[in-house]
Amino acid sequence: MISEGAGSLLPGELRGAFVWELTLDASGTVTRKTVARARMRSTQRLDYETAGRSIDDGTADQTLMLLKEVGLARIELERERGGASLNIPSVEIEEEGDSYRLVRRRPLPVEDWNAQISLMTGMAAADMMLGAKVGILRTMPAPDEKTLKRFRRQATALGHEWPNGLAYGEYLRSLDVTNPRELAIMHAAGSLFRGAGYTAFDGSVPEESVQAAVAAPYAHVTAPLRRLVDRFTLVACEAIAAGSSVPDWVRQALPELPSIMATSDQTAGNVERAALNTVEAAVLSTRVGDVFDATVISAGDEKGQIQLTDPAVSASCDGVLEAGAHVHARLVEADIATATVRFELAGFEQTGARPPSE
Repeated sequence: MISEGAGSLLPGELRGAFVWELTLDASGTVTRKTVARARMRSTQRLDYETAGRSIDDGTADQTLMLLKEVGLARIELERERGGASLNIPSVEIEEEGDSYRLVRRRPLPVEDWNAQISLMTGMAAADMMLGAKVGILRTMPAPDEKTLKRFRRQATALGHEWPNGLAYGEYLRSLDVTNPRELAIMHAAGSLFRGAGYTAFDGSVPEESVQAAVAAPYAHVTAPLRRLVDRFTLVACEAIAAGSSVPDWVRQALPELPSIMATSDQTAGNVERAALNTVEAAVLSTRVGDVFDATVISAGDEKGQIQLTDPAVSASCDGVLEAGAHVHARLVEADIATATVRFELAGFEQTGARPPSE
């Protein structure tokens, strides 16, 4: 595989790469940007846990300490421009003897700092392409007033009101996702992050150029091995930085890329969900009929989505539910072949929210 050979970043190996050089001022604002092809050698292989510990205990090298400094500065800039992110805990599959278990894990601070570097690069790329009036952006419309009002009502009902005048990105940062009700709010906030797509342009600046969650123009340029569009944006930015014309093969592909990426994103999402659903069904396959403690993370007519306390499974649940309520749910189906997990409401907890009918 390319990612394990010529495209890998194994320590000590010389690799070809697109290298971005971004100059920042004291606030973390980019004052100069350029990108070019180069040869680079990775010096060490790190994971987030090890990197985070070394930063916390002061043993990290200057590069990692700068990651924290720049990351925190960029988070502050994100706050100022009204950006937001959904920091919903991820579900990881861990091997446990002859079986597997699901673990829900919150992102570490070092992951957020690293993500800010990627965001900064994508914003720099978007600025370059907009300046040259050619390229492709990752765009998303801002939530409309109806959606915002609905989310405000949900937040109030779940006991954590969204104050008027507080940017929604700042409000989301105030949520404690270890609190089941506030985790339900974070899931409900997904309604504010819909409609993302790709906007290609050549010869003029598009009317809609902002990615609402980032609160700025943004482009994908940091993952060319796993995302097709990055291979075109990187070449476009390289040409723009060098003062050259964007290659014709890039310009010719631009109109087709939004539909290709939409299909690709949908396929990747379906595969990821199918894999997780299959493991969840396998973990629960011997427990059909058991009753579990859970929190309702979304509710509709006679059905909703619940999050189990243990194991870390989210699944469909039949019954009249209320978002944020603590419930008892009985497992009625866990089919590995169809990757289906389904519960039914067995009762509300005494300390939880009351059923809507009460």
